[in-house]
Amino acid sequence: MWANACREPSSPSALLKFISFSAVGISLFLFVPTTIAAPPNDACNLPQGLQRKIARDYPGAKLVSLSDLSDEDKSFFTGDHGNACPGKAEVDFYGDGNPTLALALIAEKGGKEKSTLIVAHQVGSKWRTRLLDTADSAVAVVWSEDAGEYQDVYGEKKIRASHQVIVFCQYGTWSILYAWTNNRVEKIWLSD
Repeated sequence: MWANACREPSSPSALLKFISFSAVGISLFLFVPTTIAAPPNDACNLPQGLQRKIARDYPGAKLVSLSDLSDEDKSFFTGDHGNACPGKAEVDFYGDGNPTLALALIAEKGGKEKSTLIVAHQVGSKWRTRLLDTADSAVAVVWSEDAGEYQDVYGEKKIRASHQVIVFCQYGTWSILYAWTNNRVEKIWLSD
């Protein structure tokens, strides 16, 4: 078989066929494996149980994705967070090590977009959600920051967070930090 495949073609049309098949074979060899090996972009995927709960509790709302952001906001977000999902952040908000996600949702209400921030906490096999905030404004994004001391934009209030915190932000307009301290949620404005 290899001897026939490697012998020289006997006519110009055979030469063209040989070149065509060789080009197709080489391109399949070079390009198909990289396409198959490339991982899917699933940064915004949610666990199935949580996905069902969000659909039931927040009908019409969807998780913010990169395609929902303006070009400028997309540039800001990817510059700071790479290919992460702008609507989902893993966060050890309660400090118990259980899977916890901060989620930025958008929905249209009365002809206007509304942004919603929730925290989803898995306890056993169930997801529990807590509404942290809503904003009658354009698309907002979410991310987490490490534990530490944070001061509000006005210099009036400090939060000392012993666990990771959540930041909810509409670029160029406002950003708010949420922390779980003393068994309750506290928030401060980082920009206004």
